[in-house]
Amino acid sequence: MATNTTQGTEVPSKGGFPAFRVETYGSQLLWLAIAFGLLYYLMSRFIAPRIGGILEERASRISGDLAAAQAMKAEADAATLSYEKALAEARASSQAIAAETRAKITAEADAERKALEAKLAADLAAAEAQISSARAVAMGNVRAIAVETAEAIVERLAGTGADAARLEAAVDAALKR
Repeated sequence: MATNTTQGTEVPSKGGFPAFRVETYGSQLLWLAIAFGLLYYLMSRFIAPRIGGILEERASRISGDLAAAQAMKAEADAATLSYEKALAEARASSQAIAAETRAKITAEADAERKALEAKLAADLAAAEAQISSARAVAMGNVRAIAVETAEAIVERLAGTGADAARLEAAVDAALKR
């Protein structure tokens, strides 16, 4: 048994944990009720309203942020649709411009080709006419050369001059074959 000394007198003390002593239950329960009541009063009057206000503020801020996010998403969707529409229009326009340019270039190339073909046909006709006239001149000269050659051959072989009319008739007959 332990002893307590207070101002020189010894008071016997009971051992064990004070909360488990039956003699102190009443005061412990009283102070528990006072502390609980005081904490409940403080919580209900000051702390709970502040926490509730904070939670309401957070909830309103979150709902406002969600509403703003929905609005921004709707704007982004509208902008995306507008962008896709503008992109489709630009593609269609560029394809139309490309087709128009392709048609214009093809028409120009066809016109140049036709002009070149016409020029080449004219040049070919002129060349054929020139060849034809040169052939006619050459053929005219061939007859004269053939008559002169035949006359020279007869004169050389026979030693006498040949009849010019007979030679020309023989050359004409040979040229006709």
